[in-house]
Amino acid sequence: MTDHVSHPGVVVGINDKDIEIEILSSSMCGSCGIKSACGMSEMQEKRVTVPKPDDREFIVGQPVSIIMNTSQGNKAALFAYFIPAFLLVAIIVILSNLSVKEWLAALIGIGVIAVYYIVLSFFKEKLKSEFKYEIR
Repeated sequence: MTDHVSHPGVVVGINDKDIEIEILSSSMCGSCGIKSACGMSEMQEKRVTVPKPDDREFIVGQPVSIIMNTSQGNKAALFAYFIPAFLLVAIIVILSNLSVKEWLAALIGIGVIAVYYIVLSFFKEKLKSEFKYEIR
């Protein structure tokens, strides 16, 4: 298995610090091992902001390839899917053992997941710095 995932794209915007790239989803995504972490398999196109390398110049319309380490994709899957699923199941099991009605336990579990994603959104900038794409 490779240590990175690559997607072809096109430069659609450039500023002093960042480059905005439109990712072109391909049929290769269907067989990718970490497609659930990436989210590209369901989408036709996606825009990603990548830090602009100091040593290279880019122009709008230029084809590029962006790369993300597989370990970062796995970490993204952990935050986006596995932790919320664990929280939901744990809350429902705990509340069911405390004789809370099933519908109420499920509703509270969904509320906890909503709070989890709200808290996660407060750390958006920190997470953005951890999950970096590179241009190749």
